[in-house]
Amino acid sequence: MTDVTADYLALKRSVAAVRLPRDVIRAFGEDTVTFLQGQISQDVSKLQRGECRWALILEPQGKIDAWVRVWGRGQTDELLLDCDGGWGQLVLDRLVRFRMRVKVEFELLDWQCVGLRGPDCPVADSPELVAELKGPVSWSGVDGVDLIGPQVSIPNGMHIAGLAAFNSVRIEAGWPVMGAELGGSLDPKVIPAEAGQWLIDASVSFTKGCYTGQELVARVDSRGNNTPRNLRGLVIGANVLPPVGAEIVVDDQLRGTVSSVGESLDLRAPVALGYVHRSVAVPAPAIIRWKAVGDFAGGEVPAQIQALPLLS
Repeated sequence: MTDVTADYLALKRSVAAVRLPRDVIRAFGEDTVTFLQGQISQDVSKLQRGECRWALILEPQGKIDAWVRVWGRGQTDELLLDCDGGWGQLVLDRLVRFRMRVKVEFELLDWQCVGLRGPDCPVADSPELVAELKGPVSWSGVDGVDLIGPQVSIPNGMHIAGLAAFNSVRIEAGWPVMGAELGGSLDPKVIPAEAGQWLIDASVSFTKGCYTGQELVARVDSRGNNTPRNLRGLVIGANVLPPVGAEIVVDDQLRGTVSSVGESLDLRAPVALGYVHRSVAVPAPAIIRWKAVGDFAGGEVPAQIQALPLLS
């Protein structure tokens, strides 16, 4: 058990290491690159060894099945993909479902991930960082590096933080995760533009060939981002953490639901993420409301809906 306050301050003021649940998939076979080029939104045809790019795996209708990072291995018949922990099998199953008459195989690897975050975070190619894969991560206002491999050690002397503070800083930055803001398990499912233009900029190539789900991404891009919902931040006006799934109510009308909840020391308030109907212009006051479930009492708290990131 770590000290959440100390963890948060290290993540925001210096640097901290967090053991992150990440799943890693190895794709291998002579048709690996060709197959993935047709299945993901990013161009991975010329990835060099150790180079990584974010990519979306979409349904044919353009909704997000998964958000992954793809790594080059210095050869044309192997690539690695990593995603939020617990979702690797979903990614693997989705890729296998669309595999037809191609020579490519997939396997889940038992690898580890250590995430470094903070203004004093070393750059990815620092010799002090030792891992099979080293990828820079750019949260709004928070620098970072993910270290991934069969065994990953935390750099000597670095503060070790827990997931609670890490999650709060993630929410402030507006960084989505599978199962909460993204992924095929959500209902309704999310289209890329709803999560933010930055996600498209980071994860989509508009110059590569066709891929599954491309039509919707291209259409939204050409017509402007007028999506049904937008991922927003919420600053809670009471010292109460609402549950995930709580309703976001504006002018007595349901306008969204809470997807992630944390506590911001810099804002001195609980914070949350949620998809909010496009009719709500930010900033806007709201009520977050939830019903009693089991031993968890129902309630409501005031909140302010804001554009992301909540802090820069």
